[in-house]
Amino acid sequence: MNALTIIRPSTFRLVGIRAFSSVPIANQGQGSTLSNKKFAATKDSSALTWEEFFKLRKQENRINTGSSLFTAFVGTNLSWVYLSTMQIDPTQMIFGFDPLLVICAGLFASGGLGYLFGPLLGSGIFKLKNKQILESYTTKNKDFLKHIKKNRVDASSQSFSNPVPDYYGEKIGSLKEYRQWLKDCQSHRRKAKEFL
Repeated sequence: MNALTIIRPSTFRLVGIRAFSSVPIANQGQGSTLSNKKFAATKDSSALTWEEFFKLRKQENRINTGSSLFTAFVGTNLSWVYLSTMQIDPTQMIFGFDPLLVICAGLFASGGLGYLFGPLLGSGIFKLKNKQILESYTTKNKDFLKHIKKNRVDASSQSFSNPVPDYYGEKIGSLKEYRQWLKDCQSHRRKAKEFL
C-alpha cells in the first residue's frame, strides 16, 4: 500500500506544504511561525484606517494645489523673462491684435499651463513623502472610489431644484462628510422619484 493513502487528508496537506518549502523540515516549526507572525504584524500595521486615509487625501490635495500655484508662478515669470526682452513695435499688430494684449494673453496662458503641470509635481512630492504607506493608500483610494461609484446618483435626473450632490466625491474629507454625502444622495433619489 502507498504511504500517501494511509495518511489522513489534513495531514497530507500539511506534509505537502512542507515538502516544497525552502526551509528544512527540522526548522519549519520554529521559523515559519515567527515569519508568519512578523508578516501578519507588518500587514496589520500598514493597513490604513479611513480617518488616516482622509487625512492623506487632504494632504495630497493641498500638496497638489500648492505645487500648481508654484508652477503657475514659475511659468508666468519665465514667460515674462522672455517677453520683457522682446523688441515689439507698438504700431505693428500681432495676429491682428494690439501687442500689449497679446503679451498679457501670453502671460496668462503660460500661467495656466504651469498651473496644469502642478499636479504632476505635487503627486511626485506626495509619493516621495509617503513611500511607506503608498501601497495601502492606493488600495484604500480604489476602495473609496468603488464606494463612490456604487452609491452616487444618476446625473441625468438633476434639475435646478434638485442638483446632484458631489458626483465624484471630491469634497468628502471625513467619515462624517461621507455619511452626509450618502444621505444627500438618498434624498436626491427620493426627490427624483417623487417629482417624475
